[in-house]
Amino acid sequence: MGEFDAFTDLLDYPVYVVTAPGEPGREPAGCLVGFAGQCSIDPARFVVWISKANHTYDAALAADALGVHLLPYGHGLAELFGGRSGDDTDKFAGVEWYHGPYGVPLLAEAPAWFVGRVLDRVDWGDHAGLLLAPVAVGAPPEGAAVLSYRDVADVDAGHPA
Repeated sequence: MGEFDAFTDLLDYPVYVVTAPGEPGREPAGCLVGFAGQCSIDPARFVVWISKANHTYDAALAADALGVHLLPYGHGLAELFGGRSGDDTDKFAGVEWYHGPYGVPLLAEAPAWFVGRVLDRVDWGDHAGLLLAPVAVGAPPEGAAVLSYRDVADVDAGHPA
């Protein structure tokens, strides 16, 4: 739908890395997400949409909670979590991370993050929406700048289209 593409081409918003604890016997999962946003103020709610083609999809659907990270400027984390697939890459092997609430992997380099308990999962076309209730927040330093959708337009997706 060309007219809608013209509309969405004007948008720019933060991108996130969403992380999920690994299933038993598997490493944690994580992916770059461009579709996400706050959807309620009181109670606080946030929704992330995970591509069904993404390696992280199954882990996210099975998780009780997810980590949502804002990214610092630079392509390092965006390339790793968006340009490579967890099908053939352990994305957590080359980054500093630690276990947060619910065993959610948290990226040390992220300027801000939150862990959200999964309240609902909804199929919305080629993505699934996961409704999150924040349970822990890593507040950003004052004046932190974050990576946006336009900043990562040159990152080729690591999963099949």
